[in-house]
Amino acid sequence: MQIFLTGSTGFLGGELLVELAKKVEVEKIYCLVRASSDEKALARIIKVFDLHGDYFDSQKIIPVIGELIDEHLSEKLINNIQLKNIDTIIHSAANTSFSKIYDDIVEKVNIGGTHQLLKWAKTLHNLNVFTYVGTATICGMTVKNCVVKEDMSPDLTATHLVKYSYTKMIGELLLKEYLPKDKILVVRPSIIMGDSRTWIPRSNVILWALATLNQMRLFPVNAKSNIDIISIDYAAQSIIELLFNKQRKYNVYHISSGTGSATNPEKVTNAIKDFFPDKPDFKFVPKVLLADMKKWSKESTIIDESSPLYKYNDYLEYWTNNFGDNTRLRILLYALEPYINFIELGQVFDNSRLIEDTHIGSSIPANIYIKNSAKHLESINIFEGAIDP
Repeated sequence: MQIFLTGSTGFLGGELLVELAKKVEVEKIYCLVRASSDEKALARIIKVFDLHGDYFDSQKIIPVIGELIDEHLSEKLINNIQLKNIDTIIHSAANTSFSKIYDDIVEKVNIGGTHQLLKWAKTLHNLNVFTYVGTATICGMTVKNCVVKEDMSPDLTATHLVKYSYTKMIGELLLKEYLPKDKILVVRPSIIMGDSRTWIPRSNVILWALATLNQMRLFPVNAKSNIDIISIDYAAQSIIELLFNKQRKYNVYHISSGTGSATNPEKVTNAIKDFFPDKPDFKFVPKVLLADMKKWSKESTIIDESSPLYKYNDYLEYWTNNFGDNTRLRILLYALEPYINFIELGQVFDNSRLIEDTHIGSSIPANIYIKNSAKHLESINIFEGAIDP
């Protein structure tokens, strides 16, 4: 098997790279890497393996310089002789930013980049499968408080909370324009947060939100709202099992917790609270208070009894002491808003196809495995993450 992998230095892509490198069936893994030189590209790949002390085989893992935003990427890949025998493509790279200021680049990377890869993939005579890593959240924000099944998406009439999920939906639709159905495998992870193992997570993506909540302690979201969260190792192992299962029955799979392992904000915060005994108790309040919190963080006015925030004045004082400048708090509140909106949807993603066609079994609920990452939460720079959440 000769694999071409995008996103190899990222969160999920890095995990896929390390695990695929252990497979004897895999002869070569060509990794698309953004870099200015072969040496720098190689250094980025080696860093992925060094994080947890995994063996790096320079004969098996080969970086290919390029980036998805390049409008000539397909031509460069077509003209790259060493890629002529690629039989498996795994497209896991994406710009995952929720911030509106990055909407243009999110679209160029996630839609334009997928276009480029598919134009190249169409020319490969040995191609067996194009694995597209999407997201379960392409179902949009009109689907609320229910179990979402694979055949409910993509839906062009759906409205989206962020540009990211919209672009991943369009990416799925592009596949059918270029490739026959039997060469397409779509995997849709739900929310990937942390690692179920005891070592440092490969990335703080999404874990940033929990670290921020841990610092704020007062959060405007429904504490009982269902959240579908999986660990990075569960996501990667599920995708690899599907990839190597030649008898899989479907072309689209949710990689998710499903109803059996879904969690909620209350359960997750209860899981980490004992690690931080000096902080105030976690408290959840209605989402409508977010506007008042933003206003307070902007004006820094004294709260009187007429304000809905009055009963939480002790938390406001804690915020002032903890964050100092209220501008920093305002940045956090705006960055957290997309996460709040996602949680309020109460979506759980059906994973019966995954359970049926693999031996992976159910995921460990996030409120159980997240204890392994609790010790890393205070090392996360939440303000840095808020700028590009």
